[in-house]
Amino acid sequence: MSLGGAYLSRANLTGANLTVANLAGAQLIETTLIDATLNDCRVYGVSAWNVKLNEGTKQQGLIITPAEESEVTVHDLEVAQFVYLLLHNEKIRRIIDTVGKKGVLLLGRFTEGRIVVLERLREELRKRGYLPIVFNFDKPETKDFTETVRLLAGLSKFVIADITNPKSAPLELQATVPEIMVPFRPIIEEGEKPFAMLQDLWSKHREWVFEPIHYSSVDALIASLDEKIIKPAEARFVELLARKAERMKGEHV
Repeated sequence: MSLGGAYLSRANLTGANLTVANLAGAQLIETTLIDATLNDCRVYGVSAWNVKLNEGTKQQGLIITPAEESEVTVHDLEVAQFVYLLLHNEKIRRIIDTVGKKGVLLLGRFTEGRIVVLERLREELRKRGYLPIVFNFDKPETKDFTETVRLLAGLSKFVIADITNPKSAPLELQATVPEIMVPFRPIIEEGEKPFAMLQDLWSKHREWVFEPIHYSSVDALIASLDEKIIKPAEARFVELLARKAERMKGEHV
């Protein structure tokens, strides 16, 4: 079946069997593919935005390369474009590599009264050559709240989380910290108490979760930024890289 270059935006293809179909260059914008079968399709050049999929959608062996090139396959239509760009765009690979080396995720509830904490941390991190990435827990929660935090944490070299008056933050951090092995430094305003689950996170994952820093003022926090936050996080990042590179050897009996 050849649907190369076809305009399928907003089409309802629920339950369609598109096995081995040629979808190269097709437009799949807001296309419904619930319970459809896309196995072994060629999806090179597909424009797939906000496609409606479900667990019943079968999408194995999607070919992301043109017919004249060696086949590269993925198992997710929504990431097919991204993977192809990674393979063929040096700039994107360089950007991702840069974020991994310099990205610092700042988490917290940066309301009007606490925005100064964010601004000072962001400014000081930039001065030191880092790339601050901010996630504000004060925004309305959406269905992909946790997924967003996980993605940003996974891209970062280390995480600084202001857990002062956290509200929803504990649940997001409980779901993120155990899965993302990056140095994680909680900070909290003097006089506030850490949320109860932080003790559990530190006990179980202290290899990358630091004890919280209690700061009396923003100036005091910035004064300790290098010695108490950046240097330990950088050292821990190196340790974790070495740990991730270890290979099982097993035992012979």
